[in-house]
Amino acid sequence: MNYWYEGILAAFDTETTGVDVERDRIVSAALVVESAPERPTEVIRWLVDPGVPVPESARAVHGLSDAFLREHGRSPGPVTDEIARELAARCGAGIPLVVMNAPFDLTLLDREVKRHHGAPLSSYFGGGAPWCVLDPRVLDKHLDRYRKGRRTLTDLCALYEVPLTDAHDAAADALASLALVRAIGRRYTERISGLSRAELHSRQAVWHAAQSRGLQAWFARNGSDEVCDPAWPLRPVPPAREAA
Repeated sequence: MNYWYEGILAAFDTETTGVDVERDRIVSAALVVESAPERPTEVIRWLVDPGVPVPESARAVHGLSDAFLREHGRSPGPVTDEIARELAARCGAGIPLVVMNAPFDLTLLDREVKRHHGAPLSSYFGGGAPWCVLDPRVLDKHLDRYRKGRRTLTDLCALYEVPLTDAHDAAADALASLALVRAIGRRYTERISGLSRAELHSRQAVWHAAQSRGLQAWFARNGSDEVCDPAWPLRPVPPAREAA
């Protein structure tokens, strides 16, 4: 039997100026497409001069300096348009899109597209097939919910024995995320292989919302005022920014 996790998958990842999806910018991105496990991959890379300084904390993660991005990066307007069109084309062809921690990368891309083109990311998907996003973080947390420990890409790759070389390079992280989804699918075949791609997408939204509520309750019990957004795979624009 041919399972969805053994077929063609695409994976998307970004490196950024920070972790605030409403204000930070993309500095690099990659889309990786693999027709089947261990087959040659198609890799599209983008390098962006964000037009704002890259904080030292971000440079320490991905190693991309202001000087390097000014010399080698492209303007964010054309790049974000290209990224959105590439994602829409793959999703329109019915290819599942793997995005580790999707509400971060996809929301940041949505805000960048709005910033430079005055339209949401969804405007690129009009009339195409409904997208199917696969988020290894959400999948793992639902399928092995009581396991203790962190669930970063590095941690999950170690757990599922997926190679991760050159972490925090967008293409390397995208490729690892793609392999991770295949590994999760194989480990939990009996539980998720019977779901269609549309069902799996819809259920991840429900699972992520439940996970967010649980984490929010944990924060409250421990006196933290941190807020967990239950939206998946894309966070809505905050009302204050929508009105601005």
